[in-house]
Amino acid sequence: MEYNVGLDVSLRSCALCIVDSRGKVHLERELPCEIEDIANCLAAFEYPVERIGFEAGALSQHRYFGLQSSGFDVVCMEARQVSAALSAMRNKTDKTDAKGIAQILRTGWFSPVHMKSREAEGLRQLMSMRKALLKKTMDKMAA
Repeated sequence: MEYNVGLDVSLRSCALCIVDSRGKVHLERELPCEIEDIANCLAAFEYPVERIGFEAGALSQHRYFGLQSSGFDVVCMEARQVSAALSAMRNKTDKTDAKGIAQILRTGWFSPVHMKSREAEGLRQLMSMRKALLKKTMDKMAA
């Protein structure tokens, strides 16, 4: 049997839900948003986890590579698509969102988001800083 994990992340906490291939909920938990806490919770689960899914956001890259380095298969899902799927739910809480994300992952009704490597992201940031500094230099020369 496959076990899929849905994560709904807020600023201070993370709602986690594990469902099996039939859609039955096996674990629901509220955790701190730290990679180690999430990985330890999943390692303590009695069955091996097939995939972990969460919607794209500001810290997705950190979460994606952190959980991947812990040995998990991680999927970052398109936020608008997940939001549209979860909008049909009556109760909108972190716990129910995590359950909905786990169900979306289980059924395969999602589009994965390409996650850029950390090196590519660092290079993009350097190029942005260079462009800003160059613009400041050119503005001073023109004044």
